[in-house]
Amino acid sequence: MRPAPFLSYEGRVTDFRYHDIHRLPAEEVMKRLETGPGGLSFEEAARRLADFGPNVLTEPERYSVPRGLARHFTHFLAVLLWFAAGLSFAADQLRPGEGMATVGWAILGVIAINAVFAFLQEYKAERAVHALQRMLPDKAWVTRRGQSVEIKRSEIVPGDVLIVGEGERVPADARLVEASGMRVDNAALTGESKPKRRTAEPTEDGHWLDIPNLVFAGTTILSGHGKAVVVATGMRSEFGKIAHLASKVESGLSPLQKEIVKVTRVVATISLAMGTVFFAIGLWTGLGFWISAIFGIGIIVANVPEGLLPTVTLSLAMSSQRMAKRHALIKHLASIETLGCATVICTDKTGTLTENRMKVDRFYADRLVIESREGCFFTAGRMMGNTDAGQWRLFFDALLHCHNAKRVRRSDGRLVVTGDPTEVALLEFAVEHGLAREPQLRRMGELAFDADRKRMSTLHWSEGRLIAFTKGAPESVLPLCTRALFHGESVTLTTDERARLMSQSRTFADQAYRVLAVAMREVAHQPEHIEVDTIENDLTFLGLAALMDPPHREVPSAIATCRRAGVRAIMITGDHPLTALAIARKIGMIPDQTTQPQAGYVPVIEGSQLDRMSEEHLRQLLTPSRSGEPDAVFARMSPRHKMRVVSTLKEMGEVVAVTGDGVNDAPALKKADIGIAMGIAGTDVAKETADMILLDDNFATIVNAIEEGRTVFENIRKFATYVLVSNVPEVIPYLGYGFLGMPLALTIPQVLAVDLGTDMVPAIALGAEPPHPGIMDVSPRPKTERLLTTPLLLRTYFFLGLNSALLAMGAFFGYLFVNGWTWGTPLSWSSPLYKEATTVTLAGIVLAQVANVFACRSHRHSVFTLGWFTNPLILWGIIAEILLLALIIYTPMGNDVFGTKPVPSWIFGPLALGALVLLLTEEARKAVVSRLNQPASRV
Repeated sequence: MRPAPFLSYEGRVTDFRYHDIHRLPAEEVMKRLETGPGGLSFEEAARRLADFGPNVLTEPERYSVPRGLARHFTHFLAVLLWFAAGLSFAADQLRPGEGMATVGWAILGVIAINAVFAFLQEYKAERAVHALQRMLPDKAWVTRRGQSVEIKRSEIVPGDVLIVGEGERVPADARLVEASGMRVDNAALTGESKPKRRTAEPTEDGHWLDIPNLVFAGTTILSGHGKAVVVATGMRSEFGKIAHLASKVESGLSPLQKEIVKVTRVVATISLAMGTVFFAIGLWTGLGFWISAIFGIGIIVANVPEGLLPTVTLSLAMSSQRMAKRHALIKHLASIETLGCATVICTDKTGTLTENRMKVDRFYADRLVIESREGCFFTAGRMMGNTDAGQWRLFFDALLHCHNAKRVRRSDGRLVVTGDPTEVALLEFAVEHGLAREPQLRRMGELAFDADRKRMSTLHWSEGRLIAFTKGAPESVLPLCTRALFHGESVTLTTDERARLMSQSRTFADQAYRVLAVAMREVAHQPEHIEVDTIENDLTFLGLAALMDPPHREVPSAIATCRRAGVRAIMITGDHPLTALAIARKIGMIPDQTTQPQAGYVPVIEGSQLDRMSEEHLRQLLTPSRSGEPDAVFARMSPRHKMRVVSTLKEMGEVVAVTGDGVNDAPALKKADIGIAMGIAGTDVAKETADMILLDDNFATIVNAIEEGRTVFENIRKFATYVLVSNVPEVIPYLGYGFLGMPLALTIPQVLAVDLGTDMVPAIALGAEPPHPGIMDVSPRPKTERLLTTPLLLRTYFFLGLNSALLAMGAFFGYLFVNGWTWGTPLSWSSPLYKEATTVTLAGIVLAQVANVFACRSHRHSVFTLGWFTNPLILWGIIAEILLLALIIYTPMGNDVFGTKPVPSWIFGPLALGALVLLLTEEARKAVVSRLNQPASRV
């Protein structure tokens, strides 16, 4: 039986008790985990491997390409088209030679092309966990029986002693027992870019991922080396917990997909009902079974919008291309429209709101706070010249020399700085302001940074004398200073002056800056050994440098746009609360109390607080304030915390967009209505889980994408109206044929010529309409708002549709009467006159649609105010429509396939006049509506 340090579950060993492992000395850690400095024996490691299982992440169910492709052939609208194709083949069997088989094959072609196109656009598979696997090293060094051996990552077990060093990825969660100069990058787990110091010393409780003697699977050792005892492997590691969260989240249908399903169900219900009813009426009126069947099938095929599916897909693909030009890469086409109804953006801080690089924002010297903006210095709002900056030459010399960053020339010839992010920022700051000394002072020695001293010093030869530069934490450097340099003169540092400097340091720290004190001293002679006691004393204070990961320049205006558009931006970060609050103020996410003292208190919620918070309290916190108070800022958030916030927002009815770049963000990205990953700094996991990728890692790009998403919904509404309008003049001939005994004015192949031919390019052009100028000045559309509202359907069917039908049917009978036909005279379907008359009907519908494409650009605003040439694709669409009509009418192939016959050119005069009247009638309707109502906020 296993001793107490193990926990068992259903009789099988599964985990160690390590919740307090960070509090224990190294010897106790070894004892708790039943190991020693020499590591496990190979036999014990094998036993534990059998007990705990391999150190791998559980494989999810493999994505099935056939199943994924099949979904695009079997969704509701595709099933409706399958049914229409089946009816067409059935009609061909009933009445051979009418071209119905051609109709059936054409519909099948539409289904196949659309399914393959949509599949290729959305093909990604569920590879998030596979990407997590790639982030873990394949092999690792451990100590077994006192020997260092390299083993497969999968063979690592709890109790193994890992050997870790600079540049390596940690293969499992472990407790450090030895550490020298170690710093780690936890960004993949926490999202926080700042390097973290690691030590082997026991420590008290804290945020689990920040405990300094723990290292975690998937994180990177930036510097130093050490040994660590493994405490958790595989799915029990923090990495594994994230993989488990990501695999459990189910993605639902997007709002657009739900709306398309509703629209197609309505259309299908109407089509089937009308087809069945008219089939029964045909039998009742004595038309006979076969004629009644053709009648019913014609009604159904005419009502089914065969062109809607490919038009929606192509429109979304075009929007995706436009968004790519604006640095947003769309992986799932339906996600474009989801952005348009987003009500909340849950955004990470590092790399999304900020640039993800440290930068000197300001410094303190000569009792002045000097701000750096765009290569210039400002103090008290006044810009300073380069001659003024020269008085701080020694301060800049210290920044230029007291570091271990390197300037490296890349293969493309560019000079870049590499090394510790803080040191890189200091060096770049000096170079940016043109204060870099050439040549560099010769380095004579160094006292490296360590965690106890919290400072570093370098010794240099300068103009016949030795100078030591020191930089570090203000509380470490200032006590060593006896003098200070003010306006080029060295003065004694009084107690009051030292207190003033510490106060300024705290002010910077309260504003979430990382603060470094910079000092120097002259050294009388070259010491034999460079030691702290001989170098780091009797220093002269030079200044304070305040560093920050600065916001992207475009973010403040993007936040303001979100506010105007009724979209809430909520920061959820793993970073420190003070840092999160400072950035939120800097970008305008919350008011700056220094400039707006009347602003209310903004709560900063940490992960530990969220753990204790009830669901009701969290809902209250996330409910938007009617008085316009800012949202809370969430800091020190773990993946499960982020998931809880996102889940609660969705339960409250919000449409949630979530940004992220690290492994820690994967569950929330998948849970959100739309997940947005960073393209530059994002991990493979985040990119593969997300629906959209920001190619420039900039929050402002999200706002651009929201504008595009809103435009997409309005454009889909426009071309859906356009596509459905033609259904009325397509159905009316069959109603007249069935009820009134009229000659059938339009054949089913000609119906398909409109739906899948002439209507397609203009409909796609409507999908490319530019955003309306005021589209980001209104709140997001409600989730309950339908794609096709009742007023829109009434306008579509009973105004535009009936007018188009009047034009088409008037042209049909007008052409017959002109050519001597009289009412009641039998008209054979194979006669030249009948074919010419149906051709005229087809031409009438097409020209009516030319007018309707302009009418559908807005249901409120006149085309004269929108401009005729603001969307050139409309004009190209009309040209394509007319050319296709000419091919159908005036080519032998067009005549054979669609049952048409060439007609005299004079007929197009009356048809064009009728189309113009149709457009002017719609303009008159808009004028009346605009007088009765306020102008609509959406076009």
